[in-house]
Amino acid sequence: MKEKKLIAIIGMHSWQKTALVADVGNRTQVPVLSFASPAITSPTIQLRWPLLIRMANDGSAQVKCMADIVRACNWRRVIVIYEEDAYGGDSGMSALLAEALQNIGVEIEYRLVLPSVSYVSNAEGLVQKELVKLENETLCRVFIVLQSSLTMVTNLFREAKKLRLVGGETESAWIIPDSITNMLDSVDKSIMSSMNGTIGIKTQYSNHNKEYVKFEKRYRANRSEEENSKPGIYALRAYDSIKVITRAIKCSSDDSSSLLKNILSDSFSGLSGEIRFEGKMLSQNPKFKIVKVDGEKSNELGIWTPDNNGGVKNKNTKEKAWPGLDKVPKGWAMPSKAKPMRIVVPAHAMFKEFVVDMNRNNSNGEIFGGFSIEIFHKVIEQLNYTDTLQYIFESNSGSYDDLVELVHNKTFDAAVGDITILSNRSKNVEFTQPYTESGLTMVVPAKSKESPWMFMKPFTRGVWLVVAFILIYTMFIVWFLEHPSNPEFKGSLKDQIATAMWFAFCSLFFAHRERIDNHLTRVVIAVWLFLVFVLTASYTANLSSMLTIQSIEPSVTSMELLKRNNLTVGCDKGTFVGNYLKEVLNFSSTNIKEIDREEKYIKEFESKGISAAFLEAPYAKVFLHKYCKGYIADSHTATYRFGGFGFAFQKGSPFAREFSEGILRLSEKGDLKMLEIDLTDPPNECSMSVSSDETRSLGLQSFWGLCLISFSTSTICFLLSLIHLIKNYQRFEEANRGSVTPSGSVWDKAARIAMYFYDKEMGLRRAQSSSELSLVMIQS
Repeated sequence: MKEKKLIAIIGMHSWQKTALVADVGNRTQVPVLSFASPAITSPTIQLRWPLLIRMANDGSAQVKCMADIVRACNWRRVIVIYEEDAYGGDSGMSALLAEALQNIGVEIEYRLVLPSVSYVSNAEGLVQKELVKLENETLCRVFIVLQSSLTMVTNLFREAKKLRLVGGETESAWIIPDSITNMLDSVDKSIMSSMNGTIGIKTQYSNHNKEYVKFEKRYRANRSEEENSKPGIYALRAYDSIKVITRAIKCSSDDSSSLLKNILSDSFSGLSGEIRFEGKMLSQNPKFKIVKVDGEKSNELGIWTPDNNGGVKNKNTKEKAWPGLDKVPKGWAMPSKAKPMRIVVPAHAMFKEFVVDMNRNNSNGEIFGGFSIEIFHKVIEQLNYTDTLQYIFESNSGSYDDLVELVHNKTFDAAVGDITILSNRSKNVEFTQPYTESGLTMVVPAKSKESPWMFMKPFTRGVWLVVAFILIYTMFIVWFLEHPSNPEFKGSLKDQIATAMWFAFCSLFFAHRERIDNHLTRVVIAVWLFLVFVLTASYTANLSSMLTIQSIEPSVTSMELLKRNNLTVGCDKGTFVGNYLKEVLNFSSTNIKEIDREEKYIKEFESKGISAAFLEAPYAKVFLHKYCKGYIADSHTATYRFGGFGFAFQKGSPFAREFSEGILRLSEKGDLKMLEIDLTDPPNECSMSVSSDETRSLGLQSFWGLCLISFSTSTICFLLSLIHLIKNYQRFEEANRGSVTPSGSVWDKAARIAMYFYDKEMGLRRAQSSSELSLVMIQS
């Protein structure tokens, strides 16, 4: 370098080589322009290598782009592959990717670390061995290549193609970084064909301006013998590096510090993009093309920009799955006849209505039936997997937590049955959308709810009080209207009250016989009888309904009563309910009895072995469907709810999402509800014996309109009669005192009217007594 009097060093595609050359640049005081940058920019880089200029950005943007692709394709687990550098590391890219994936809820399923190709004698054999091992250990098929040499990545894709782990027809997905994608412009077509279907990240640059067209023409002319001679980003950056140094030399003195200063202060639009430095690296935010390898060429799918929070602008205007793919690979190994999906099913389900082994002794394999299995088959039909999804059922006698763990440790691919979705289980497996609701229900023996005061229950207390008031009020109005002229309502005050009460009581049964003389009274009685008719009909109908439907109530009304009296309760064996009763509801472990068969609940109830059974809501519905006459569910436990029944798949499995969509379709079409009705609807013999809250006491809101009409009619008739009485009084005053109205207060006038009414009443009584005396004398 001293002999040749070098003024700058340009190149280095890897950060390891850059670090070595930058040390040499420090000793010789020669600026170094590198095409590589570390994954994470350390603040000590400028102190350690003051003459280093990076014609690149760090790896954070590229890693964010990869994470956005994974999120957009709804992949939940990935496999990371990288080739070790000369120091046995990955330059921090793996840690950076892990953090970016963790932020979007994606896990790294497997890390395939390949040694540097310079240290391996048989790279093809090593790669094949590692890929076979990977294929057997995991079902994930989303591969992210973080860093690799062209030689190693060529061997990787060739061996992957042999194992059918790559290609447009598989469900595998591959993502390669810009360090590899940028070299695709200059590799052989055979290498491109082995990478068919791969998604690549490529640094964005303009290839339509005049300067680029001229450069490309000269570049191709010098490489006419090459199969693929299109210039890539490294060629463009090399050209821009020469240009920036040339521009700096023109304005520099002989020392390196002046040259470095002019390089860092320069700014222009180059072939690779805007050339402007900040912190001795390119300052502009990188933009990436999302490309897909299609045979021997690559097609652009979209543009990724960090300025829009990782937003992607699709090149295609048609509605396609981002990033511009006609079909997003599942990123998961599809079951086949040779390797079907293994599904574990509970061998001893508590309620056979949900899961039952149809042919346990059949050597052709286990066939299961029941509500849960039928839902599974219906979902497969919805997803059009009837002929393509290969699976086998295998029973296991472990608890439901054991079934979930068998999926978690990858012994089985899925678990199907009456498996409750719980928070602690969801940490280990991927659950589908629940296909039925779940909650805790307390089932207890029922007792009769009949009462000697049953005849009072058709009406509420408010109705009885209002009817009694209107009865008394109507009785008073009838007496007031009739007693002046009707002899049947005359006599002593005691006789008048008795006659009025008897008349009102008999009118309730339409059995009154007293003669009515006053027309106003007839109006009052007509409205009153109509009210009585409606009340009588409603009372008869409601009482008949109450007596027809057997009314029952729980023998135990609360969990606090069970705990206070140390009563024993039952729950299903092998489920989470036992622990839930102890840890959440604070039942003593000595008062909890686990029951392994449905029939044992009846025996325990009859022998007083348990006072209550705590069942999950779907089980309780089935239990009451069978034993509706003697048992009832307590509504107070309905507040304890769980996630419902669902199917469990391995974490990251796309089948969990697809089956959730299928369950939602069944629910929207009403098929799920119809299956539930067939499972839990009570039979005919239960419909007349179950407790019913539908037959309730009739309240005042049902009759207040009629009551108001009756009250108003009686009041109006009373007022009309009172007006008539006042007019008679006025005529009486005029006849006795002339036309001069006597002075006095309102109370005085009211007192004189009352005296007039009393004198008239007494006169009628004396006349009646005289007529009766005359009649007796005549008879004598």
